Parts: sequence; structure tokens; C-alpha cells
Amino acid sequence: MPLFNRLPGFHRSPAGLEWRLLQRLPAIWGWGTLAAAGPAALLWLATPALAATPADRQAYTTIYLLLGCIGVHWSLVLAVAIGCGIVWVMKGPAYVADAYPLPGHDAGV
Repeated sequence: MPLFNRLPGFHRSPAGLEWRLLQRLPAIWGWGTLAAAGPAALLWLATPALAATPADRQAYTTIYLLLGCIGVHWSLVLAVAIGCGIVWVMKGPAYVADAYPLPGHDAGV
């Protein structure tokens, strides 16, 4: 008995925006990370280890803000990837479900 029974006569939907997005997501992830990590690294290297002045504290606050932007960016890229994966699976072939006899229901009617 086959594990999955495909629905006969079903035509797959063509790939659309989700496939183009999935192909571009690694570049979007990399460039977005670089756009926030580059300034954060430069600011980290330019700031002394001890935050003695209010300007140093502001620099560290900016670094933490940029690191938070990286985390949000990664979360958004992951959410878009999951959404594209769901659309990709839903556009796949249709399968026939197995019959499930309802309890207490007369099968002859």
C-alpha cells in the first residue's frame, strides 16, 4: 500500500513570488546583517573599554541597538522563510486522504 495517494487530475500551481524570495533570502540575510554588524564593530573598536563619559555610554547604547537590529532582522528573515516554505508546500501536489469511518454511523446509507 503506498504511503501517499496523489489526487488524480490535480495540476501543481506554478512557482511564484515565494520561490524568488527563497532564492534571495540568503543574500538579504547576509547584507542586512552586514549593514548592522559593520557599524557596530567599527563603533566597538573606536570606543574605550570603560564607559567614562556620557558619549561613551551613548556609543555602547548604539552598539546594543545595532545588535538588537540584527536580532530583529534575523527573526524577520526566518519568518519570511517559514512563510515561503508554507506556500511552497501548499502549492505542491494534492493527496487523497484515507477514509475514516465515523463511529455510530451506518455505512450502508
